[in-house]
Amino acid sequence: MTAVLQLLNPNRIFSKKIMTVIFGFWAVMIFFFWTVGPSRLVPRPLDVFSSFGPLFRDGLMVEVMSSIKTNMEAIFIGTVISLLLSYLTVLPIMRPVAWGFSKGRFLGLIGLTFLFTLLTGGGHNLKVALMVFGYSVFFVTSMSQVVAEIPKDEYEHARTLRMSEWRVVWEVVVLGKLDQAFEVLRQNAAIGWMMLTMVEGIVRSEGGIGAMLLAENKHFRLEAVFAIQLVILTVGLAQDYLIGIIRSIVCPYAKLTLERR
Repeated sequence: MTAVLQLLNPNRIFSKKIMTVIFGFWAVMIFFFWTVGPSRLVPRPLDVFSSFGPLFRDGLMVEVMSSIKTNMEAIFIGTVISLLLSYLTVLPIMRPVAWGFSKGRFLGLIGLTFLFTLLTGGGHNLKVALMVFGYSVFFVTSMSQVVAEIPKDEYEHARTLRMSEWRVVWEVVVLGKLDQAFEVLRQNAAIGWMMLTMVEGIVRSEGGIGAMLLAENKHFRLEAVFAIQLVILTVGLAQDYLIGIIRSIVCPYAKLTLERR
């Protein structure tokens, strides 16, 4: 009973072994409720897993690889654009530009399809452009805030080392906040992956996991829909884990700032 009460105390630190047991408990509970829950709402696990066979024969892995390729391309382009805009907020003349661009997160992609079609000509370029826009507006919002919240003391410390202002920007803003840039990338890459299914529904010429999902949903094949959702979840988790690994390699010091007291 005492051990259970300790789990309910805030800010407690447990070993990895205990946390693995806790995660395992919740995984079993979720699977249990999935199994005994109302089948008219959620297909049974056996039905979902049995639908993977037909999906693989219909080219599921080809569609997944197509989606991953598009997503990686959009992440690369969007990250470059977003970091440039965010870092340039150190210039007063660029702050209104970044501020206005970040407000694009309130726009719906459907309403921008015609404009981007004219700009890109449709097809793959349209899909990437929609992804880059939807990804970048959130990235710039988060990263601009990171830059704005850098303490003045960090700038002053760099200046005492007789650095030029652009060297100060490089050391304090770019290198000094690289770990937070990776964290922003990680969060917004998840947003981009979730957004991809909608974009692939708008532009179906190249297929993709989103186009396949919409096709199965149109025909009310719920077992296949849930199977595709599991694939989307798995790829998203793998992407998140990979970015976390890269962050820990490039910025090993970041772990020190995340230790709980």
